[in-house]
Amino acid sequence: MFKMDSHIHSEYSPDSSSKIDDILKVAAKRNIDIIAISDHNTVDGTSEVLKKTRNTDILAIPSIEISSSHGHILGFGCEENIPRDLSPEDTIDRIHDLGGLAIIPHPYCFYRHGLLHNYKEKLNIDAIETRNARFIVGYCNNKAKNLSIKENLPALGASDAHYYKFVGDCYSLIDCEKDVDNVLKSISKGKTEAKGKGTSNIKLSKYLFEKNFLKKFD
Repeated sequence: MFKMDSHIHSEYSPDSSSKIDDILKVAAKRNIDIIAISDHNTVDGTSEVLKKTRNTDILAIPSIEISSSHGHILGFGCEENIPRDLSPEDTIDRIHDLGGLAIIPHPYCFYRHGLLHNYKEKLNIDAIETRNARFIVGYCNNKAKNLSIKENLPALGASDAHYYKFVGDCYSLIDCEKDVDNVLKSISKGKTEAKGKGTSNIKLSKYLFEKNFLKKFD
């Protein structure tokens, strides 16, 4: 079993300033074996982390978080950009055409573009996040977990870290061989278990202090 954080943001996302090197240091420190840089509407972070993890103990999976017309969708395993603002169905088709998995992050979080909060059409998705570390309360995670059970959808845990120190707060245990193809196959087969806890208020407070106050003295 390996530990995987499948949803991390780097400086290539407009709402993060985390350097890839810092992300990798924290992942190693927290014994995360597999990571994905899932930046908003770009694979630039994925391209960098794939280069930097060659011949290291950490496996990087290509990924991108796409803003569809009704909410966010992860293109897990995708190394190419997918246009934003397509319908969820078209976005998912593009992901599958690239050989990736369509994963719904924070599916019921209305204030963070959770796709399933306001979109009721049946979708050909491959997995959903049932533990996302950025939730303050557990309602949305619990609702996602119930859907995972009802629809027999593979469940994932992820930090959704926009600050490198939060990497690994939530993660998945995954039963797989340590290569990209096997990771994708194991997720598809539901050989995952969502683990971890939400990012603590103390860590969030320190992050906001550093972001909004200390930068005044740079």
